[in-house]
Amino acid sequence: MSDSARLPRSVEEAIDAERAGTRLRYLCFWGHRPARDGSVGAGCLSQWWPAEFTEDGHLFRTAEHYMMSHKAWLFGDEATAAEVLAAGTPGEAKALGRKVRGFDDEVWTAHRYPIVVRASIAKFGQNSDLKAFLLGTRERVLVEASPLDRIWGIGLAAQDPAAASPTTWKGLNLLGFALMDARDALQ
Repeated sequence: MSDSARLPRSVEEAIDAERAGTRLRYLCFWGHRPARDGSVGAGCLSQWWPAEFTEDGHLFRTAEHYMMSHKAWLFGDEATAAEVLAAGTPGEAKALGRKVRGFDDEVWTAHRYPIVVRASIAKFGQNSDLKAFLLGTRERVLVEASPLDRIWGIGLAAQDPAAASPTTWKGLNLLGFALMDARDALQ
């Protein structure tokens, strides 16, 4: 088992690890803009990072496009899935994802995490520079330090002192943990 596979995969596991005396190293990320010099940094971990990839003959502009098209397909909404695939930006894809016909929150909650893991495996697996960055984070717990998102992120900015420990996070950090699962799958 890799060092990464022993890292926590939930806020509860991270809290338990800290309470047991394990010193976890966190890599906080938020935002999706490339550096001015074009280098790849933590922003590539964002669902909105511009990185095309394919699956089953479909082209996805971002992982957000993947997640929202799969959300539509999950509920049999082919029309919205097609609109998501054609969306020019991840923001447009997200807005369309909120309009999926037949949406059921319980069903979505059961399927959302594996969808994002698959999106991340495809995104990083098909973009070698992004894959190299992700694999280079191997001993870190990945943390989406979004002050706006309590499901996929921690509900806090990286600069907030409460972001330093999972005991004070306000969110689930599902994106961070999904990226860690993708990282393990790509090693």
